[in-house]
Amino acid sequence: MAAVTAVAAQIAVPLPFSPVPFTFQVLAVVLSGLLLGPYQGALSQAVYVLIGAAGAPVFAGFTGGLGHIAGPTGGYLVSYPIAAALAGLAALTVREATRRRALWMGFLCGCAALAVIYALGAIWLSVVAGLPLPAAVAQGVAPFVGFDLVKVALAVLVAVGAAPAIASSRA
Repeated sequence: MAAVTAVAAQIAVPLPFSPVPFTFQVLAVVLSGLLLGPYQGALSQAVYVLIGAAGAPVFAGFTGGLGHIAGPTGGYLVSYPIAAALAGLAALTVREATRRRALWMGFLCGCAALAVIYALGAIWLSVVAGLPLPAAVAQGVAPFVGFDLVKVALAVLVAVGAAPAIASSRA
């Protein structure tokens, strides 16, 4: 899932009004939790962040290095392991519950994960860029909410479809 997140980061669209690009990382982070569970999901995202911090070109635009962690998007990156762990709280439900319950629980935990990404990302952006928190939210959260909710929904749909097959292949 670290590799999936690295690929999702490369689907990046820079936005002229924000230092935060539009990527598909949210989908990969939530999916990692839903498929792997809280511990392995968080571990996969920690691996992703550490590999990128070490300089491997896994962040948006095939970049890497500690500068990204210390820069305006660092809070989003640092939040990924926590967000994957939160999404992972629904992994058992996604894998074993009725489809309706799996979809709802997956979406709720995915939204909680998204809230963590936004909170840490906006606070970090505010501090690093010297922006008031409302301005950081306006630049680093507000433009992404609708698209990110769609990404969470897509991650849940993929997980609900794939998790039972993955679980049965491990047996």
